[in-house]
Amino acid sequence: MKITILGSGNVGTHLAKALYAAGYQILQIWSREYDHAENLANQVFAEPIDRLKLLYPTADIYILAVADDALFDLALDLKLRDAIVLHTAGSVSLKVLSPISRKHGVIWSPQTFIRDVAMDYSTLPFCIEGSSPEVTKQIQQLLLPVSQHIYNIDTQQRQWLHLAAVMTNNFGNAINALAQDMLLKHNIPFEILHPIIEMTAEKLKHGNLWQQQTGPARRQDQKTIDRHRSMLVDDNKLMKLYELLTEIIQENTLRKKDS
Repeated sequence: MKITILGSGNVGTHLAKALYAAGYQILQIWSREYDHAENLANQVFAEPIDRLKLLYPTADIYILAVADDALFDLALDLKLRDAIVLHTAGSVSLKVLSPISRKHGVIWSPQTFIRDVAMDYSTLPFCIEGSSPEVTKQIQQLLLPVSQHIYNIDTQQRQWLHLAAVMTNNFGNAINALAQDMLLKHNIPFEILHPIIEMTAEKLKHGNLWQQQTGPARRQDQKTIDRHRSMLVDDNKLMKLYELLTEIIQENTLRKKDS
């Protein structure tokens, strides 16, 4: 099976490497920046190109691993009626690809990809959707040599999953970054918190997360909460964040007791 990948960023890089390692032939790598295409193409023995008119029409699958907005532009420029065309966006409908090919779909993994950081692709979850049951089956067959964690997720479900991923990953990281800034300001090594952060991540695998909630808000420890609020009096945004999360935890705790 011959695969062409449009995009050489974080997602495109890891998909190209994962599919190449699974034994697929990567035919071409396209990027608007030729040197970016060349760098990735050299790693998977593909041909680098920077112009759409140089795309071979002979690939079996074209994967559009580009920014969400760029998908709409590519949909106007590409016509690949007999090939399977896939995008990798979490919040964009598969229908955006319908002008390109009647056989289209989505492969999206709710994961943070960093271009130069190695990954164990066999652990990645892939959420797939096809324009027909046949296309869905072909996408699944494409990914099975890469990972066994494949989920049939429709567009609406994928958009909710994308929102949840933003909350757990992007927002969670931002809160950790705020804690890091706060400790650095007071000359406290952030590494002291590494074990508790790792334990928090480990707890995600073990049942209902509200039942595992700990801390002063969970205990209704108002003295500690008031002390924390006094420490944040000069940081209005962090104060609002603290108060909102405390309120959410307390309300959920009371709801669980009443039920």
